Amino acid sequence: MIATGAGVSGTLLPMVASAAAGAAKEKSSPPASVRIADLASLKVDVPVPFTYPDENSPALLVRMKQAVPGGVGPDGSIVAYSQLCTHKGCPVAYRPERKLLICPCHWSSFDPAKAGQMVIGQGSQPLPRIVLRVEGAAVHAMGVDGLIYGRHTNVL
Repeated sequence: MIATGAGVSGTLLPMVASAAAGAAKEKSSPPASVRIADLASLKVDVPVPFTYPDENSPALLVRMKQAVPGGVGPDGSIVAYSQLCTHKGCPVAYRPERKLLICPCHWSSFDPAKAGQMVIGQGSQPLPRIVLRVEGAAVHAMGVDGLIYGRHTNVL
């Protein structure tokens, strides 16, 4: 039996390695920069929905009232996060009256002014932060800090 097991694994290893190499070639890099919105159009506490790094990744950009860690823009108050809750992947929504991103499924709540940190609930980690940069008069997404729910990598 030991010899048979070794023979099978010896046969499967090249096939597994070949499949992994093929899968790696199929993955694409996230876009270098995706335009989200004009700075002039952003209002405090009015979320702007977008998708990043692909169409299956909903996200929200929010201009907070004051500067926040990791914020961009003239006053450092613009942030963006994945909308997929780290608990079960339900889409969170920004609640301006509470200044939180809240999941309607199990009420996990995340603070956009504190790097997407979970305030209460079952979420396993902070919401993934969308890395932003201001280019000219527009805000652009440049990357993702954290793993989007349900993925092994943020690049499909």
